[in-house]
Amino acid sequence: MNARMPDSPFGPATVDHPDLQIKTLGTARIDSPMGEMLAQRQESAHYVEEPDRVLLDDTISALVGRSRLAAELPGFEPAGPRRKIYFDPSKTRAGIVTCGGLCPGLNDVIRGLTMELFLRYGVQRVYGFCNGYQGFVARFRRSVIDLTPQVVSDINEHGGTILGSSRGEQDPAGVVDCLEQMGVNLLFVIGGDGTMRGAIEIVREISARGNRIAVVGIPKTIDNDIMFIDQSFGFQTAYSEATKFIRAAHVEATGAPNGVGLVKLMGRHSGFIACYASLAMSDANLVLIPEVPFQLEGESGLLAFLRRRLETRGHAVIVVAEGAGQELMDAASVGTDASGNKKLTDVGPWLRDRITSHFKSIGVELNLKYMDPSYSIRSVPANPHDSVYCMRLAHNAVHAAMSGRTEMMVGRWHGRFVHIPMALAVRHRNLVDPNGDLWLSVLEATGQPRTFI
Repeated sequence: MNARMPDSPFGPATVDHPDLQIKTLGTARIDSPMGEMLAQRQESAHYVEEPDRVLLDDTISALVGRSRLAAELPGFEPAGPRRKIYFDPSKTRAGIVTCGGLCPGLNDVIRGLTMELFLRYGVQRVYGFCNGYQGFVARFRRSVIDLTPQVVSDINEHGGTILGSSRGEQDPAGVVDCLEQMGVNLLFVIGGDGTMRGAIEIVREISARGNRIAVVGIPKTIDNDIMFIDQSFGFQTAYSEATKFIRAAHVEATGAPNGVGLVKLMGRHSGFIACYASLAMSDANLVLIPEVPFQLEGESGLLAFLRRRLETRGHAVIVVAEGAGQELMDAASVGTDASGNKKLTDVGPWLRDRITSHFKSIGVELNLKYMDPSYSIRSVPANPHDSVYCMRLAHNAVHAAMSGRTEMMVGRWHGRFVHIPMALAVRHRNLVDPNGDLWLSVLEATGQPRTFI
């Protein structure tokens, strides 16, 4: 049976019930040690009931549109501790790896995983594989760190990741060889869609060998572009930090005649950071995102709007996501990066130069200041909201892995922590809907037209 979702590039297409099923390594038969520990403190354990589900849809109209019995409505498996676990903690070894670009909260997740494994389940060996999937491959000679509560006790106070990271795929056979040699039973992968695709290949190799190794993901994307999660960790920190640069751009713009502040923010395919930061700091007058094409020239183009803005108000602030306007630039033969992502032409300097040359050509004074805070934002520690979120993601990832679940990631859907099959999570990219309420809020806040075409 198919569950219909909006047929647009901004939402998941058809979702089948099998797509929501979580793979397990077998029947969990071991009593969870969490119950015994809580009993000693005269507290009761709040276990997840296995048949329960978190509904995929959250509106009456969507539910009615399915025309099904309630028992058949598609839903995600809720995250949380189980009464029975699959792995014996005394014989279990875990591995943690961080992949892709930096993001606020990586150290918080590493810390949360390590603490939960040691202190709640009694796992006594946790390895940290350094520099992404390279850490499993002998020829790279990357270090392996013994993670303990003492080692990770204060790493959440720092940005980045103590394990380092890298981009690019590695041979799944080599990764599994390493896991086998080190006796790893649980592998936690922290990364984006490329990392999850790599994890899927690792699971296939594990299955082909008949091994029992749980692979659980914690989705990391500063752009907030992974589907089926309410929000990615580090995203709130990122757009909060971005607001500081929008405010600085506003100060610069208002401090000179015909001042323009141009801020480039992260967002290769999805403009969430640009949208949220602009709403949080309502100094932006123009927001440009990858999901909404624009033109520079013509009476309805961006340059004409900017000229009118300067004539009436004397200053302007433009926020542009890094993936915006790619169709306007000469991006031929730019190639791909180590993760297989298409390399982008840098929209920031391109837009700066086009705006500057236009106003020079019409003989109008312009004072433009350009800011690119991307790497500054990526490297900061998580704010308190993201720190809490990272900790809860880590706890639920450990609960899932210890119960024998695999090829899945943890996330929050409709405010509830759930298990999401990796294949479903990477099937589509989460994008800002040009017809949705978020973009409408941006248009209302900035006063810009719906399009510049």
